Amino acid sequence: MTSFFQNTVGLPYDWAWFVGTVVSILLIALPLMLAVAMIIYADRKIWAAMALRRGPNVVGPFGLLQSFADGLKVFLQETIIPTSANKGLFLLAPIITFSVALIVWAVVPFQEGVVLSNINVGLLYVLAASSLGVYGIIIAGWASNSKYPFYSALRGAAQMVSYEVAIGFVLIAVVLWAGSFNLSTIVTEQKGHIFGFINGFGFNPLLFPMAVVFLISSMAETQRAPFDLTEAESELVAGYQTEYSSMAFALFWLGEYANVLLMCALNATLFWGGWLPPVDWAPLYMVPGIIWLFAKILFFFFVFSWVRATVPRYRYDQLMRLGWKIFLPLSLLFVFMVSGYLMLDRVGVPA
Repeated sequence: MTSFFQNTVGLPYDWAWFVGTVVSILLIALPLMLAVAMIIYADRKIWAAMALRRGPNVVGPFGLLQSFADGLKVFLQETIIPTSANKGLFLLAPIITFSVALIVWAVVPFQEGVVLSNINVGLLYVLAASSLGVYGIIIAGWASNSKYPFYSALRGAAQMVSYEVAIGFVLIAVVLWAGSFNLSTIVTEQKGHIFGFINGFGFNPLLFPMAVVFLISSMAETQRAPFDLTEAESELVAGYQTEYSSMAFALFWLGEYANVLLMCALNATLFWGGWLPPVDWAPLYMVPGIIWLFAKILFFFFVFSWVRATVPRYRYDQLMRLGWKIFLPLSLLFVFMVSGYLMLDRVGVPA
């Protein structure tokens, strides 16, 4: 993008880099906002279909404009701040949640060479940036000065920390196999990975259990059902969002779905070939890589919605047990198994 503005438009390098970066950010952020609106609609239609209902079908053709109508409704509402709340932090919390959901997309590769920031430590950036999301929840719960949001914030902090540990060990196994923290390199290393013609770490018997652990952990990390203990209506009213209204509430809403899309993209990128077609067959590469990536993201989003519509909510002790007593030992075991296999395969047995 920088070379385009420098060579075609004739801008000096500094200005070409600045304008190119801003344009690249808008090319990611604006379609992402539209995608969030549409997957909210898709989520509701999937739930409705699984419950033998119609779902949104009035606003616009087939109800496609329902999300925009809901957005306009909350935009026109008054933002009510509780008298005893910490006003500054109360308004800052949804901004943090929404912003963190956007900044991680800076290192997600949409196609070969199509990435905003192709840094060598992209995976570490994802871990560092996504872990900041817990601050939005904690600040929202504390600043509301209400017991239900505060309990929800404590739950959210414990839940996110618990599953981030397991996710970290899962990613170590991926990094060991790919030999890089760069997300584009991780994708290219999945080309012809199994039997010389199947693309994706997920088809590897050693890494497939880690793909399953990562998928489930990503649901817990985004507080999606059956792991939505932070918003358990029967216990905490609406959780950390209880005191929020208008656009402040909408920012939490948009941030949640942007995080869900991000986790779907990471599932596709880390284990299922990213922009690569499922099979390393020349005719399939005629389809643009970004189409393959979007198709995989939509598949994983369907899985997220399917689970939400069919699996009952966990108890809190079950949630913690799954994270600490099952996923953590399992992911640590597979780190040793993957590293051991790679040592034998790449270094060999010492004489």
